[in-house]
Amino acid sequence: MNSRFRPLRPVRAATLTALAPILVGAILIGTAGPAFAQDTLAEARLRRIEAEVRALQRQVFPGADGKVFKPEITQSAPANGTPAPGQPATTPLTDLLSRMESVEAQIARLTSQSEQNANRLSQIETRLGIGAAPAVAGPPADAAGAPVPLVPPAAATPTPTPAPQTNLNAMTGGASAPKPAVVTPPPRPPAVRPATTPATGPSAQRLAAVRAIEKPQTADAGDDEYSYGFRLWEAKFFPEAQQQLKLYVDKYPRHSRISYGRNLLGRAFLDDGKPREAATWFLQNFQTDKTGARASDSLLYLAVAMAELKDTNRACIALAEFSETYAAESVSRLKSVYDATRARVKCN
Repeated sequence: MNSRFRPLRPVRAATLTALAPILVGAILIGTAGPAFAQDTLAEARLRRIEAEVRALQRQVFPGADGKVFKPEITQSAPANGTPAPGQPATTPLTDLLSRMESVEAQIARLTSQSEQNANRLSQIETRLGIGAAPAVAGPPADAAGAPVPLVPPAAATPTPTPAPQTNLNAMTGGASAPKPAVVTPPPRPPAVRPATTPATGPSAQRLAAVRAIEKPQTADAGDDEYSYGFRLWEAKFFPEAQQQLKLYVDKYPRHSRISYGRNLLGRAFLDDGKPREAATWFLQNFQTDKTGARASDSLLYLAVAMAELKDTNRACIALAEFSETYAAESVSRLKSVYDATRARVKCN
């Protein structure tokens, strides 16, 4: 037999007994390696979360001196680092869970405080940046609460909207090379009262008659204002109707009856012997919305106002535009006014 291949010697039981502790230790070290690595990663993640919470503390509570708040998360542990007698020692997992609960509670408190601070800041900005809107003044009321319109001053006339050149060309009847014409006449200077003449208001009898006109009270406040102005105009209280309708036009510029309101305001001035002021409102109503419910009326009554002012040229321009744009109205609802105005002025 070759001497290089010798049979293995049997291992003795005593030898195995001596090697057993070494093998168990090696196995424990091999299995503890991954667990130790996992504990290290969890510890690093927890430290990072705690650092972020401390940064959040310093941002929400400016005052790093610790006088106002405790800027860092603290852990409660025995002073000597050893568990009390009779109590089991805490495991690393228990410490991690305790610290995580502390972090979550601190984050909840910080979030609540941040929301409260944002709410208080929003309230302060609201109080400082937004003022109360001025109240819209309406007609004065008597002791019983009924509105009493007053006669407006003579200088309180509306500012007209200038007519565009395309509209002026259309109102010339299609003539070639028309001369530029301004349909709206320049405003008349206000009448100046003598210094020795005291200003007088409406008489008591007139005020009583105005109070007798009831103002509607419905769910549509804009319609109530217009209807009240119409009732004043219908009762021939023209100055009071002018004030009431002007209030309606200014307060409800997008109301469904706004075309009626501007046209009736012009009628109130025209019937009050003020064709120049009436022409301003007629032209504005026609130019603002040519498809409005009373745009055709305004254009025709603009011709009437121009005839009152002895301005035949502009009256004829308005009549020509009316007959072309609102041909159906000229032979139906507004036929009588159109025929009377055509007979009054001599147009070529």
